[in-house]
Amino acid sequence: MSVETGPNDKVSDKATKEAVISVQRWTDKLLTFRTTRAPGYQFVAGQFARLGLMVNGEMVWRAYSITSASGDDFLEYYAIIVPGGAFTTALAQIAEGDPVWVEKLSYGFMTADRFADGSDLWMLATGTGLGPFVSLLQERSTWERFRHLVLVHCVRQADELTYQDKFAALQEQAATLGLPATLHLVRVTTRDTAMTYPDQMHGRITTLLQDGSLERQVGLAIDINSSRLMVCGNPDMITETRELLRQRGLGPCRRNAGGQFITEDYW
Repeated sequence: MSVETGPNDKVSDKATKEAVISVQRWTDKLLTFRTTRAPGYQFVAGQFARLGLMVNGEMVWRAYSITSASGDDFLEYYAIIVPGGAFTTALAQIAEGDPVWVEKLSYGFMTADRFADGSDLWMLATGTGLGPFVSLLQERSTWERFRHLVLVHCVRQADELTYQDKFAALQEQAATLGLPATLHLVRVTTRDTAMTYPDQMHGRITTLLQDGSLERQVGLAIDINSSRLMVCGNPDMITETRELLRQRGLGPCRRNAGGQFITEDYW
C-alpha cells in the first residue's frame, strides 16, 4: 500500500481524531487494535483507511485495511510492527485511550462488488494481507452472494495464523442463519513444519497453486467460469500469482470489463 508522511498541517480538514479502545497482541510483532468511529465515516468491506500518528512532533500517515464489519460502531485494524519504521515504532507502544487520526475518506477496490459474476470466492493472503478478508467475511452479503468462500492464509509460523476464533464463530453463525455459502479455511506455513491444525499445509501459495495441491485440499477447481479471486499480500507473491492465473486464462478485474481476479500489494 502507498505511504505518505508530512507535517501536521490542516489535519482536521481531512481526518477525525479517534481514540484507541482496545489492543490485542497476537505475537511480539502482530497486533489488532480498535478505535472509535466518527458517526459519518463510511467504508465498503475490503477497503482501507489512512491513519495518522504524531511522531516526534509531525503527523505520519500509513494505510491499513479495515478489518471490522461495515456496520460496527468501531474501526479495527490488523498490523505488523516493522523494525525501524517511524509509524510502527510508535504503533508498537499504542495503548487504550491513545489518539489516532483517521482520514475521512476510505480507499481501495478490493471489494466484492467488483465482480459481475462467479460463484466461488477465493481469498489468498500472506501475512497481514489477511485484513480485508476479515472484514469481507463479516458481511452477510458475502455469504449470500457466493456458494463457496475459500480463505487461504499463508504465514511463516503457525502462531501467526490469527483470527481463528473469529472464523470459527462466523462459520457457526452462517450455519445458524442458514446462509448458503460454505467457508473453507486453508492454513499454510512456510517455515513451521509442525502441524498445529489437522488440515494445515506447508509451502508457498504459488507452489500450492502450481502443483494443484491447494485445489485438492479444498475440493474445488479454480476455473474461469465459477472462480473469482482476491489476492492480497507480499508484492512478489502477487506478481507470481497473477502470472499463474493468466496462464489458466483468468484475467484482472477491471471496472465494467469483467475479469476474474483482483490484487493488492500489502507489506
